[in-house]
Amino acid sequence: MPFHQHFPSEEAVDVRPGTQVRAAAPEDLGGLVGLCLAARAESTVGAELCTADAEVLRDQLGTLMAAPGSRILVGLFDDELVGLLLSRIVGPSPFSQEVSLHVEALYVGVDNRRRGLGHALLAGALAAAEGAAATQVYAVHLPGARGVQRFFARLGFAPAAAHRVVGTQKLQRRLAGDWVGVGARRRGAARGLEGLIARRRQVRTEIQTGPLDLRDVQPVLAADPAVQSAGRASISRQVRRAVATRRDVESSTTIS
Repeated sequence: MPFHQHFPSEEAVDVRPGTQVRAAAPEDLGGLVGLCLAARAESTVGAELCTADAEVLRDQLGTLMAAPGSRILVGLFDDELVGLLLSRIVGPSPFSQEVSLHVEALYVGVDNRRRGLGHALLAGALAAAEGAAATQVYAVHLPGARGVQRFFARLGFAPAAAHRVVGTQKLQRRLAGDWVGVGARRRGAARGLEGLIARRRQVRTEIQTGPLDLRDVQPVLAADPAVQSAGRASISRQVRRAVATRRDVESSTTIS
């Protein structure tokens, strides 16, 4: 299905004299590329916005234009393309029945601002959201575009803290480190348990053959934390039995 048929209406929306908003068409790709490059040049973090390669941008925008659920609007002044809005419909999903519209970019050229194009582009996005039965509209302002951030805030957009982000290389390092750490902890716990069993055998032997030196118990209590909880109760029982055994021996010796 062609991209422009995704919209409830293909008619242009008049805003102020000489300005209008409509769904993007394949013939708009050249103008869209120019706007993306203008936004990149205007931003203090342009490299984070998009590539500087016009051909790559054209391919990316063409792919987005044809993708199911995508919504691209263009704003025009005197038939010149001077603004854009990139968005997509998200949901429903296996874990949520909610449908929402995500506005991923909103930009109007410097010389054509304060003509109502930003409001008109969002009005067109709202129409797309209603056509898809979306209940919420999410918006991400372009990095470094404080004016757009204030624009969204004035229209009632509030911060949403549901997302977390991490670089792929950083996540790869953390996952690799966690696996190494888990393996080391498991090996340490296994060695600690083996040591605990050996100490318990030693304690039994000392109870049977000679006096119990409580100092021998300390290394067990100071063992790996994974072993302490398992070993403490067992060692306490051994100590109580040892003390009781020694009292029985002393009592028998006194009576005899």
